Amino acid sequence: MLAAALFDLDGTLVDTEPRSQAAWRRLFRAHGVGLDESLLASFAGRPGKTVLVENLRLFPDGSTVDGLFAEAMSYATDVAEPMPGAVELVRALHEIDCPIGVVTSGTRDYAHAELNALGVRALFDTVITAEDVSRGKPDPEGYLLGCARLGVEPARTVVFEDAPAGIAAAKAAGTFCVAIGADGSAADLVVADWAEVRVPFSLEFDGIL
Repeated sequence: MLAAALFDLDGTLVDTEPRSQAAWRRLFRAHGVGLDESLLASFAGRPGKTVLVENLRLFPDGSTVDGLFAEAMSYATDVAEPMPGAVELVRALHEIDCPIGVVTSGTRDYAHAELNALGVRALFDTVITAEDVSRGKPDPEGYLLGCARLGVEPARTVVFEDAPAGIAAAKAAGTFCVAIGADGSAADLVVADWAEVRVPFSLEFDGIL
């Protein structure tokens, strides 16, 4: 039986992708840097600073990674809505005393603010953020740390993700990965939205669909 659940944050629990994409687009425009769709897609599910390090050469104006990241975050001010059904599932898992956590590429302050806005921060047993790992998604470090903090083996943990980098991280950690409304070709199970997920669920997920 699956004994614990770990959730990605952006695009999984809260619908932040439109806001994030708009912020990155504005950052690139502000510095006169061209931004194609493949580059924009590479930001999804990964630590923003990591992707900025990889692309700092595109900014010829002497910008720093920290400065660019802070500027991008200043553009991401719109309130994001919860993904339909996500909060209900978190509450259902909490009610049956299932250990649950969040593993996000976002910063600690950002993650806690978003979870507080959803009204579910206190329900999570652990929140793994960019400050807690040395290697972000698609590296499995975050999900392995999440499992360790919950005291559950990865093989008995289900991960809910929406981005390719996160799905790759979950699978590399040895967890059972469910892709929510995404291209989940590498996931163990793909569902269109949270309405298709219900608890309790077993390792074979005979109770999920």
